[in-house]
Amino acid sequence: GRAGGGGAGGGRGAQAAPTTNVIANGAGRTASGGGKYRGVVTRTGVNNDSTKQTDPRLRALNAEPAVNGPREMVYCTKVGSTHPEEMYIVGAHMDGHGWGEAANDDGSGTAIVMELARIFSNPDVVTERTIRFALWNNEETGLNAAKAYVEQRQALQGIENPKGSGKYPEPKWLGMIQHDMMMFDHGMPRPDGTINPEQRAEADVNIEFQINSKMADASMKLAFQVHGANTKYATDYPAQVGPHMTNTDSDPFKDIVAAISLRENERGRDIGAGWDPHWHQVTDMYSTFTDKDFKLGLNAAQSTLGALGVLSGVTIKKIQ
Repeated sequence: GRAGGGGAGGGRGAQAAPTTNVIANGAGRTASGGGKYRGVVTRTGVNNDSTKQTDPRLRALNAEPAVNGPREMVYCTKVGSTHPEEMYIVGAHMDGHGWGEAANDDGSGTAIVMELARIFSNPDVVTERTIRFALWNNEETGLNAAKAYVEQRQALQGIENPKGSGKYPEPKWLGMIQHDMMMFDHGMPRPDGTINPEQRAEADVNIEFQINSKMADASMKLAFQVHGANTKYATDYPAQVGPHMTNTDSDPFKDIVAAISLRENERGRDIGAGWDPHWHQVTDMYSTFTDKDFKLGLNAAQSTLGALGVLSGVTIKKIQ
């Protein structure tokens, strides 16, 4: 399925069906990206059964046959006014699977990037440095677009083309900020494998870097810059920083430039342990999520917006 753009709140907050997929002695095992599973751990996976999707509209949407061949991604660029040769990359992935709507994974991140692009595209908004807003394709099949972008464009950084034009098709990368699954923080599975239908009281925005990367120090600094923006600008939810970024489009950048990922929970330890029962399932639909869930995504957007404003050197033109 294709991830949708921004959706409105007001969903019913559907309860995931009880499961028998609790993994005995799951706690203590090493999670993807680092860290260990804690408490109740349930099995996760990708739904490939179209009959589980009862909405004929979504079955039809997801039934388009896959064809081998080239794939494309989309990006737009806000050119810096004084340092066009330096750039921050802000991303999310626009593909999804599981026979749902890909509302959370990753329509939520896609909506954030599109809204940030809309704000910064205002001609009254001036940035000293360049910002590129990227919607990656084929994240679910192995981070293909992000990997291809790095392979094809890393060597082009900072090259003025044509010479003397002041134009930089690929400015020098200063940092990469990814957004992937932004809305569902309902806590650990219960002992029977079910999930609380209500958002947990201690819900927060997770900001992750990879401590075992070559750019760990720079990535940690970038993570705490976004954390600081959350403290200053986010209206409802705090943020926490963790060192186990994994399995998302910022991963191909992690040994090259400061790279972080914003999301609903820690990717490896929490989501990998079954904290989001809608992940890659037919229930990843806009009607599943509540206003509180959408508001958590909004607070991630506020955090990135505030940090980008500082990092890019933003100013607002005075209205004459």
